[in-house]
Amino acid sequence: MKNLKRFNVRVYGILINELHEVLLADEAFVNGMLATKFPGGGLELGEGTLDCIKREFKEETGIDVTVKEHFYTTDFFVPSFFDIEAESQIISIYYLVESENWKQIKTSKSKFDFEVVKGKEAESFRWVSLYKLDEETDLTLPIDKVVVEKLQEKFLNLPY
Repeated sequence: MKNLKRFNVRVYGILINELHEVLLADEAFVNGMLATKFPGGGLELGEGTLDCIKREFKEETGIDVTVKEHFYTTDFFVPSFFDIEAESQIISIYYLVESENWKQIKTSKSKFDFEVVKGKEAESFRWVSLYKLDEETDLTLPIDKVVVEKLQEKFLNLPY
């Protein structure tokens, strides 16, 4: 492990609709990388984690959410996925969120339903059934893969 210089705190929201589908974000980043993850992003200095997830959801989806409960915080070492030279350790915090306005989120049935232009960010959203959600094929980030297992265990009572 190289010399780490900082922490990068990320906050994500898990929104599950009445159909037992979870909202996923397909994103293209400025550096051209593509990822599928839960909606959310970086904690800003002077901001609490609850305010962060509410802000991120509003910015990304256009809806307000209510935080129901803390779901998971990274409990193992994770280096930065997007910038391996950043010398930073990622700490991710996940909350279960809800909103009566979940149907207002513009969603797609297709993964990465946008034009990918290097140097520009893009994002689209999809609902994926908790019953069909596969951590290996549906999500990119290592921490999200752990969260999927915990979600299915909690909501679907699947043995792991």
